[in-house]
Amino acid sequence: MKKPLLGSLLTLLLVGATAAPATAAATAAPADDRPTTQAVDLAGTVALSNCSGSVVRTPDSAPGDPALVMSNGHCLESGFPGAGEVVVDEPSSRTFELLDASGGEVATLQASKVAYATMTDTDVSLYELTSTYEEIESEHGITALELSADRPSEGTAISVASGYWKRVYSCDIDGFAHELREGDWTFKDSVRYTAACDTVGGTSGSPVLDDATGKVVAVNNTGHEGGTDCAVNNPCEVDENGDITSHPGISYAQQTHTIVPCVGTGNKIDLSAPDCALPKPGEE
Repeated sequence: MKKPLLGSLLTLLLVGATAAPATAAATAAPADDRPTTQAVDLAGTVALSNCSGSVVRTPDSAPGDPALVMSNGHCLESGFPGAGEVVVDEPSSRTFELLDASGGEVATLQASKVAYATMTDTDVSLYELTSTYEEIESEHGITALELSADRPSEGTAISVASGYWKRVYSCDIDGFAHELREGDWTFKDSVRYTAACDTVGGTSGSPVLDDATGKVVAVNNTGHEGGTDCAVNNPCEVDENGDITSHPGISYAQQTHTIVPCVGTGNKIDLSAPDCALPKPGEE
């Protein structure tokens, strides 16, 4: 995963499924001649300056709760969290372009803070917004995407909805990686796509939706570009016995059902909740 550098430094483009800098917007997304599934559209997705994301809720979120935007940990404006680092309640005024079903920009949403972010075990960021769910729905006609509380299954038909590229990729869950190693980072129980989801830079943070339920089951985050295994942009899989394999050209996502038990009353992140297994600050 390569970080967009600022100022006079070289701007790096992350291809595969990871973060693309804003300059990538001038590069056209590759043509897709495959038939696309219309079960999932772009309503509720957002475009970040360098990534994709979505407005999400849990099954217990209330209309008056401050809304959450989900993306990747590596999409943070402050840069990649280090291995073992967990960000909690960090002030942020980041903005997000909210999209409708066809990809039209209907509003600019603003964060009040990074509620949670990490690249340890998973690759996720959750921003708390200054708007509530009911405000977003009443003012802009957009309903938040619901995070499924259930672990997805192999063979599930899924769609990766990129707000950055305003494009939906359709494929199936090919399987799961016990561990996915990429540079300094290790992700656990990652979703492996079939080849049809050939995601590109800028799709990082896209919600992955179960086509049958319309619920979010994962967050898109990386892919193997055909380079050195286990290096940045070329994640490798490590099974329970420590055996390493790689799948050049294949992309991955991180499951999101683990987030649901960690969101408490008022949509506040509660890492002390009994069933919350997300990494916590200070854990090794």
